[in-house]
Amino acid sequence: MPELPEMQALAERLDVAIAGRRIERIHPLAFASLKTFAPDPASLVGEAVEHVSRRGKYVVWGFGAGTRILFHLSQGGRVDLEDPPKATKPRGALVRFTFAGGPAVLLKEFGTERKAGWWVLAPGDDGPLVGLGPDIDTDAFAELVATTTDRRRLHTFLRDQRTVAGLGRGYTDDALHRAGLSPFATVASLEPESRQRLVDAVRAALADGLTIERRRTGGLPTKLGDHWVVHKRAGEACPNGCGDTLARVSFDSYEMTYCPNCQTDGRVLADRRLSRLLK
Repeated sequence: MPELPEMQALAERLDVAIAGRRIERIHPLAFASLKTFAPDPASLVGEAVEHVSRRGKYVVWGFGAGTRILFHLSQGGRVDLEDPPKATKPRGALVRFTFAGGPAVLLKEFGTERKAGWWVLAPGDDGPLVGLGPDIDTDAFAELVATTTDRRRLHTFLRDQRTVAGLGRGYTDDALHRAGLSPFATVASLEPESRQRLVDAVRAALADGLTIERRRTGGLPTKLGDHWVVHKRAGEACPNGCGDTLARVSFDSYEMTYCPNCQTDGRVLADRRLSRLLK
């Protein structure tokens, strides 16, 4: 799933490509992907995008009257920047936005989940943004980590978009490895020094990811996450050079990766998938 670095860098590229341009056409290609019924998307034809930004994992297009278009790519959503614009309907296409004198932006989705979507929000309506937790780079995030008594596991706490906005499985694994903290530790159990280390590690992991993502051009390609440090690298040597091997905990639809030596005092966490195979 695209996370904060992918979406931030994408928003920056789109801002360069379409900010200041007027929408010529909005062509819905999968009607279930539009999550709002008012305002009518057609009402934005002829309007210029003033700026493109990001909130959590959402890309936000702002218009002069305060209307906004949002999109969220979920697990399999991707973006093509078409220059020149196309008229085809590729497999998985959701919607195509065509701009005067510029490229077209095509949202599409791979896989079968069909959870990617887009919203047209009236002025003052925050839509799905209203339930998001603080972004990583805000004082509110640091204050939350410093003061929370949340008893959930760190991996769960960081990935909950209602608590912290922008993180997914990949950068959560990398941040916890960088912080030297177990994914199964509870937030409430952390001492002040560990809490600050967590904040610093999360921000550093995302900053490193963003530096790499800013090297991309165009939209957002199919292959992502090839620069993660530990996520999906179970069985490889720990990048800290500690001599241990990265391990994983497998769940039905995802896995978390960690270093037993650096994060769990040498303990190997129970892997549910492996436990079922051994029964």
